[in-house]
This record gives sequence, structure tokens and C-alpha cells, in this order.
Amino acid sequence: MADSLFDILSHKDFSEPPEMAAIKAYIQEHFKVDAEVYLRDFDIIITVPSAALAGVLRFHARKLQTAAQTKKRLIIRIR
Repeated sequence: MADSLFDILSHKDFSEPPEMAAIKAYIQEHFKVDAEVYLRDFDIIITVPSAALAGVLRFHARKLQTAAQTKKRLIIRIR
């Protein structure tokens, strides 16, 4: 039998992935800025509002990976 859309979506977990939450928390704690984070198969895209912050985050790339407990490549973009 075909399941209804409600039945399918009621079992889905819509919570934020732990890597995403860890990166957002790290940036908020250290720089007091909200960042957009997108997860893909082999990389994580971090979008921040200024070029200066993007430059500083490049130096923090290893710390961000450690905080998120991931080996995915980080891509830092400017909004």
C-alpha cells in the first residue's frame, strides 16, 4: 500500500546535523557572527558576511574541522 506523505515525513529527522551545529557554534562563540553552513557529500560550505571574516576563518580551518569532528573539505564564501 502507498503511504501518505504525512506517514513518510513523520518518521524523518529534521534536526540540524552535528557538524553544522558545531561550525555555527564555533563561529558564533569566537566571532559573534551568524554564518550559513551547507553540507555536501565531500565538503562543507560556510558563507559569512565579510571578506575579513572569511580570511580569518581560513586560518581557523583546522580548528573548525576539529570542532565539527570531520575530515570534509571546508569552502569559505562571502555572502
